[in-house]
Amino acid sequence: MQGHINPMHQFSKSLVSKGIKVTLVTTQFLFKSFQQLSGSMPVETISDGFEGGYASAESLEAYFSKFKKVGSETLTKLIEKLNATGFPVDCIIYDAVMIWVLDVAKIFGLVTAIFFTQSCAVDNIYYHVKKGVINVPIENQVSLPGLSVLEPLDMPSFVHNPGLYPGLLDIMVNQFSDIEKVDWVLCNTFYKLEEEVIEWMSKQLRLRAIGPTIPRKYLHNEKTPEDDIDDGLQMFKPNIDACMNWLNEQQEHSAIYVSFGSLAELDARQMQELAFGIKQSGKHFLWVVRASEEYKLPRGFVEETSAKGLVVQWCSQMEVLAHKAIGCFVTHCGWNSTLEALCLGVPMVAIPICTDQGTNAKFIADVWRMGVKVDVDKNGVFKGEMVGHCIREVMDGKKRKEIKTTSKRWMEMAREAVKEGGSSDISINEFVASLTQHSKS
Repeated sequence: MQGHINPMHQFSKSLVSKGIKVTLVTTQFLFKSFQQLSGSMPVETISDGFEGGYASAESLEAYFSKFKKVGSETLTKLIEKLNATGFPVDCIIYDAVMIWVLDVAKIFGLVTAIFFTQSCAVDNIYYHVKKGVINVPIENQVSLPGLSVLEPLDMPSFVHNPGLYPGLLDIMVNQFSDIEKVDWVLCNTFYKLEEEVIEWMSKQLRLRAIGPTIPRKYLHNEKTPEDDIDDGLQMFKPNIDACMNWLNEQQEHSAIYVSFGSLAELDARQMQELAFGIKQSGKHFLWVVRASEEYKLPRGFVEETSAKGLVVQWCSQMEVLAHKAIGCFVTHCGWNSTLEALCLGVPMVAIPICTDQGTNAKFIADVWRMGVKVDVDKNGVFKGEMVGHCIREVMDGKKRKEIKTTSKRWMEMAREAVKEGGSSDISINEFVASLTQHSKS
């Protein structure tokens, strides 16, 4: 998944900048699928056992089962290959859903670091489900250490409605299987963003916040190295020129950007409601609608709104969010999208769909106060009128000034965390020092 690989890719570049030799490993299928992979970092592949990736498996459970078997075999061979090059592997950093990597790493006596691509708040929820403290499905308020009181719809969808996602709850909760045996727990967040829950979790595990892992050119004022100018890996080809040309014609902070990421899907009814809300807001808009979702657009919508809007199949999200024309981001609240908007100080209208997005939306609106959440009914369905109202509230309403001020403050704190001597920089330096010491011993 693009939302898992890009944070790992960006973190890898941080390690390289501190003198660590890094090899990025992905599946053979995904390596062939990505639109770009620039930079000088070496890339190797392992097999998941499927020619067409997880989409060609009969079920998600079947995919993960075969990935564990074939992935373990091919990763073992890859480590043996790398060890024979004169640069033996000292450490494996692995995505948290790939729990079988721990067993392979221990065979070789390697340092292990599990990498979480979701918020520490969400990690905390899954951790308590794994420990049996939370029973699913959630039907009442939940209070957990380090977190404010959460309603059922504030929880990850796998927890409050597991029946809709068979198998996925186990995959998410099992991220914490044998986690006490892992040497490092790395989380893509930063200390001031989730201070209380990070404090609590770091007492249970050797957890360090090392984020936000977004391209450094958006976080640092200094010149970006030549081999670090890309915005990450893209599963779809972005229409960069059309987006930038359109944005350049808009007034400062006048346009809204709408995107629901690389995976989230709205049903046809909700797509109609979203289109109605965007149109009713009266704002200029740039809306990303993936090719697979275009048929859900209302008939004639693109033509009727062409004077105010641009609909594209994909874009370079960071470039768009960094543009001065953008005044608001209508988002599904995926963790990467949330961090990107936060790091660029862009206010948000939150419309969570599934997975961890409900929790992220809760924090965006009620904890970090850098946006508003679109109200939904008990089934999670929203109305177009509410979408339009929330857009106007963020762009023109009474909360506009407070949200804009708060957004700017979070942007500054995110940049503070990753600069030299910042909280995340200190955590990364601690991790790097441990690797250097291990390689010498």
